[in-house]
Amino acid sequence: MPEPRESTALEDSHWMRQAIALAERAGAQGEVPVGAVLVAGGQVLGEGWNCPIATHDPSAHAEIRALRAAGQRAGNYRLPATTLYVTLEPCPMCASALIHARVARVVYGARDPKGGACGSVFHLLPPDQRFNHRLECQGDVLGQECGDLLCRFFQQRRRSGARQAGLEGLVPQ
Repeated sequence: MPEPRESTALEDSHWMRQAIALAERAGAQGEVPVGAVLVAGGQVLGEGWNCPIATHDPSAHAEIRALRAAGQRAGNYRLPATTLYVTLEPCPMCASALIHARVARVVYGARDPKGGACGSVFHLLPPDQRFNHRLECQGDVLGQECGDLLCRFFQQRRRSGARQAGLEGLVPQ
């Protein structure tokens, strides 16, 4: 595995843009648009986008898929000295997986006020002191852009549902 490197705000933006491109891919497939890229030493180890609907797998979140791909590539379920870039604050399931994989740092875009585990709702990342692994967590990297992507997706879904039900004039834009 590549050696860890100091990251910069410019690097963080670069990798988050890659995660946004993956999120757009999920959205185009009718999935909630969340994308994730796991990086070590300036190289992509794994990437993923949400696809629980298509795969019939409730654990097929972008973060989990990126971890699985990286684990296969590294030949190890431990992924130290890595940074995960994800467009939405991780949920408790994904936060737990990140802790168990020993990821060093999580950088996310938009906060998740309904299920975020980096402090929005739950406080798993940075982890509770009872965990034996602690990682750095940084939010709001291109947060507005990531949040706007999610808002547009759900607005479109609401409009689409209203059209199907014949209620297009009654659904707020």
